Amino acid sequence: MRSRVRISRVGAWTAIAAGPIALCLAITSGPTTVQAATPPAAPVQPTGGGSDPAGIAQLFVGAWLRSSADDATTAQARLAQSMAPGIELPDPVEGAQPHPESVTAVRSTHRTGDAWWVTVAAQYADGRLRNYAVPVIADRGSFTVAGAPGVVAGPGRAKAPQSPYRVTVPDGALSSSVGEFLAAYLAGAGEVDRYLAPGVVLSAVTPAPYGRVAVQQVRAIEEAAASGTGAADGTAVHVLVQVEARDGDGRWPLAYELTLTARSGRWEVTGLESGTGAQGGGRS
Repeated sequence: MRSRVRISRVGAWTAIAAGPIALCLAITSGPTTVQAATPPAAPVQPTGGGSDPAGIAQLFVGAWLRSSADDATTAQARLAQSMAPGIELPDPVEGAQPHPESVTAVRSTHRTGDAWWVTVAAQYADGRLRNYAVPVIADRGSFTVAGAPGVVAGPGRAKAPQSPYRVTVPDGALSSSVGEFLAAYLAGAGEVDRYLAPGVVLSAVTPAPYGRVAVQQVRAIEEAAASGTGAADGTAVHVLVQVEARDGDGRWPLAYELTLTARSGRWEVTGLESGTGAQGGGRS
C-alpha cells in the first residue's frame, strides 16, 4: 500500500530540498562516494520543473532506520510517520543491529514526470553499508514519499583512468620548491607567499594542521620536470606530490596537484588543484 504526504516548500524544508549538505543539522551524515544501484530508469532531466528530492529521501530513510514499531512515539518515528503515514516502521530485535552512524543520499534518478528514485546509503559502525531506494514524487517544491524503501545492490568498482603523471621528478630544485611550499602551506614553516609566482594569491591552511610535512614522491606530466638543469623562464609543469604529514594523532598520507612555472632560475607555484585554486591578482 502506498501512501503519500505532501510537504510544502517553506522554512526549513527549503534547506532540506537543497540536498544532503543542508541536512547536516537534521542528521549526522558522513561523506561517501558510493553510488548504489537503483531500479532501471533513464537518468534524464525532469520536464515538469520538479526539484531533486535527494534531501527528502535522506531525511526519511534516516528517521525510518532509527525508528521502531514497538515505540512509535519517539521523535524519529514521528518524523518518519509524518512524511509517510501509511508506511510501516521497521521492527528490529533489540541490540541486533545498531542504528546507522550516517545516512547519505548518493544518487537521484528521474523516472518519468515528477517521479524519482533516490538511493540512500546507510553506513554502520562495523563498516557495513546498506543501500535503500526510495520512490519520491517532486512537484515544483513539494515532495511526496511514495512508498517504502527497498534494499538494493551496491555498485561495482569503476576502473580508474591511467594517471597522466608518468614522469618521475628527481631530487633537485623542483622537488625542493614543492616540499618547501607544502611545509609552509600545511605546517606553517615560513610564509607561503615566497613560493608563489607574482600575482598569485593563495592562503596557507590556518591554524596549521600538521607539525611536519615530508615529500615522498613527485611525478609530473611534462618531461621538462625530469631535467636536472635549470628550465627556461616561462616553462610550466604540472606535478602530483605524495606527502607524509604528521601531527599528534598520527601519520597522514596526502596528495596535491600543483602547477609550477620557472622564473629567474627558480620554480614558483602558479596553481593548486587539490580542492582549491591559486587565483590571479595582487598579493595582499
